[in-house]
Formats: sequence, structure tokens, C-alpha cells
Amino acid sequence: MSVPADATRSAAPAAPAPRAVPAVPLSRRSPAFRAAVPTVPWIAMYHSVGDCSEDPYRVTVSPARLDQQLGALRRRGLRGVGVAELLAARARGEGAGLVGLTFDDGYADFLSAALPLLRRHGCGATLYVLPGRLGGDNAWDPLGPRKPLLDADGIREAAAEGIEIGSHGLTHLDLTRVDGATLRAEVADSRAALSELVGAPVPGFCYPYGTVDRRAADAVRDAGYAYGCAIDPGPLTGPFALPRLHVGERDTPLRLSLKRRLHRWRRRPAEGV
Repeated sequence: MSVPADATRSAAPAAPAPRAVPAVPLSRRSPAFRAAVPTVPWIAMYHSVGDCSEDPYRVTVSPARLDQQLGALRRRGLRGVGVAELLAARARGEGAGLVGLTFDDGYADFLSAALPLLRRHGCGATLYVLPGRLGGDNAWDPLGPRKPLLDADGIREAAAEGIEIGSHGLTHLDLTRVDGATLRAEVADSRAALSELVGAPVPGFCYPYGTVDRRAADAVRDAGYAYGCAIDPGPLTGPFALPRLHVGERDTPLRLSLKRRLHRWRRRPAEGV
């Protein structure tokens, strides 16, 4: 607070020091509050797109629901993109209207069901695949129907359509529970295999089951990836522990909007992205 010039005259008595006033928290709606609170990238996590009648793990979204969700995002002025594109835009200060769309496991229905809808709505995405299970199925799920996975040609087709291809490990193992040699193979060998398959660098990794610890995150960084996606990374922050929100068949446009609004308050800041 500035002091009036006449307050320094010797004839004037010294004014008592003002009492400290407790700071009043800014309203969460105020621009100052929003600017003061770091945000994490908003990244949606999908898996399979198809029939939801038998779906014990809630990993399937019907084409109709995905169409509805993507349409709702576009009506709000948002566009879905792959994670590498999202992070690059944020680094340039241009990511305000973008959300990340990710599809885990590399199900074959991505080409037949998800990709046409992404194209209809002008969206991109990242597809995380398992080069150790090309043309196989989701054998890691003890319950539920077997779902076919993309083969090498299918992954190349998705890449040719502009979809970012990322690694989900070689065989879908929980990296927090494997030994060092297996960890290196799942992380580094999968990147090498996919780079050769698509003829391009593979920028991103997605932790199977969404689980990550410091050792797994360090392995992803050391293997040359630019980022790593989890679900809820707990105390870990940064580009190798990016949180995501599960999106399922029950997520109506309203519910999806609420999830997006709550995302910044439920997650820790991701430093540097």
C-alpha cells in the first residue's frame, strides 16, 4: 500500500501498524484462481467399441454412445486429438480447445467402429497396441468375451490414417510386478518393434492396467518415449505419469462434461506439460 507524502511529516503522530487481514480464497470461478491453479492434460481413456451386452470390466462403448460423446465435445468447441499432439499444443500455449483421446489394447474394432466416428467428428486419437500379441485376443481378461486384436496390417492401416500409435507393452503385464529384464523387454522392445512396424518413432507409452511406479516410469523415460499414460498415478507427476479418465457406456454427454470439469481438482499438476 502506498503512503501519502504528508504522512512523513515529523509533527504527525505515527500511525499504528495495520492488523494483518487473513487472505480470502479466490473464487474458483475467477480468472485469477484459474490462472493460479496448474492443470493437467484432459485425456479420455477408451478401449473397445462395439457390443456392450457382455462387458464385466466396462471396457466397451457402443458406437452410438461414442458418436454421442464425440458430438458433445465438438458442440462445446473441443476437438479430440492424440496425446503427442495434445502435449505439443500445450507446450506452444495452444491446447485450450483440445482433449486427448486414447484407445487401449488395440482391439480390431477400432478400425471398423471407432475410426469412422473419429473421422466424422474431425478428431484424432492415440491407439496403444501390444506388438507381442498381434492378431491375438484379450487373453489377460479372465472374464468376459474374447475380443480380437489388430494384426500388423491393421496397425499400419491405423497409422496411415493419421492415428498416433503408442505402446501398451509387449504382452499386457503389470509393470509394477515384473523383474528388471521383463520390464525392459515390455517397455524398450515393444517400442523398437512398433517403430519398425509403422516405420516411424513411437512417442508414447501406456501402462497396462493403468498402474505405474517410479521404476516403471523411469524405464519408459530411459527407453526414449516422450510421455507415459496411466490412470491415477498417485503421487507421481510429470509427462511419464499422465492421469486419464475412464470413459464408458454409462457416460452421457452431461456425465462426461462433469468428469471433465472435475478432472483438474482431482489430479495433481503434471509438471512440464
